[in-house]
Formats: sequence, structure tokens, C-alpha cells
Amino acid sequence: MSIIRRNSLRRGGFAGLRETRLVMSPRIFRGHRESGTSPGIGRFVYLADARFMPLGETRMHPHKEIDVISIMVEGRIRHEGSLHHGQELHTDNVQVQRAGSEGFTHNEINPDDFKNRMIQLWVLPETPGEAAVYQIFESRPDERQRIYGGSAEQDKTIPARTIIEIAQVSAGDKLAQAGKSIVYMTTGAGSLAAGSNDSQTIREGDLVATTDFDFTASGDSKLIIVYEGEL
Repeated sequence: MSIIRRNSLRRGGFAGLRETRLVMSPRIFRGHRESGTSPGIGRFVYLADARFMPLGETRMHPHKEIDVISIMVEGRIRHEGSLHHGQELHTDNVQVQRAGSEGFTHNEINPDDFKNRMIQLWVLPETPGEAAVYQIFESRPDERQRIYGGSAEQDKTIPARTIIEIAQVSAGDKLAQAGKSIVYMTTGAGSLAAGSNDSQTIREGDLVATTDFDFTASGDSKLIIVYEGEL
């Protein structure tokens, strides 16, 4: 098991946001990967925990052959761009954009005069040349919900071996994931079973890479779970 604490990493950012990068895969960052970051798992190559400044924005910029997942933790953003221009995301909304071969441009804007918070993840598509896709999800209390990946036989999420799920866990409840996974705690705290009656405390801002994730919440918590499944 390894735990990366967000507050131990460098805080950076660009334009109107400040962010901490926790996952930076050498598959895309090569020699520019920041010290202390995770290399990811499967085709999951990037995770950043960002706060938009009051009225801040990313400014319009392009992506190509990458799947971009944005999870709103606090506040809201107004989405501009070539896919679903004018969409607005609120707390617990999830925006999934597949750039595909045609690519997309986007600008995410904080329309409020106070900071918000968004987690962004990137996944490399299984097959180059796919068409662009846009999806919106809303996480639900006390549920574990898939927002990315899964069999090609379903159409609720973008098919992929890399699975991304979000979970809201009430105090005292448990959350488990068999096999290798990377889990990011966006809010809350709890303990991880570590074998032989040992446990490890994790809290908001911790990224855990482990085998057989076994979590008990000490307070109401929200987590992002990333693992490899079957396509």
C-alpha cells in the first residue's frame, strides 16, 4: 500500500485555477512528471485537485485523443466549448468528455465570486480514432456509481477497461474493492485495513494505491475509485 498526501506535493496551476497534481503518468508526461506523484494504473494517466479562483477560468484550450473526466466537489462551473456549450455543473455533477480523433476545445469557468473545487482525471482511450462524446452524471447519496468504463455491450458509460466509480459513504459504513486500485478521497476520513489487525488512517486529499482496498468511514466521505476491469 502507498499513500500520497496532497498537501505534501507542490501546488501549481495556470490561468484562473490553482491545482495539485497527484497522478502524472510517464506515458504522457515523460521527463516532466513531478516528484512524488503516482504513475496511475492502466490507461488512467492524470489526476489533479483544483480550486478555481473567484470568477476564474481555464481559458479555451484543446484536447485530442484523451478522455477528460471532471468531478465537481464544491460550487459550480459553467462549461464552454465545442461539446455541449453552455452546460453548467454543480456540486456532485460529473462531466465526461471524449476528445477522440476530432478533438474538442473547452473553457471551464467559475461564475461565482468565491472559490470552487473540481477533480479532473484523464484516461487514454483504448482505440484511437473514436468519435467525440459528452456525458453528464450526478452522484447520489450512499451509492457507488460508475461514471467511466465497462463493457462495450453497455451504453451508460464510455466503454473501457479502466473503470472509474464515485462513492458516497456514510459514517460507519464500509467500502471495498478487490484487486489493484487507486482511490482518491475527496472529502471525509476513515481507516484502511492493512492486515494483522493494523489499520491506516486516510482523509480528504489522500491518494491510495493498494491491493484489496478495505475502507471504513469515520465520517461521511466521498471517494473516487479507479481500477482495471474487462472490456
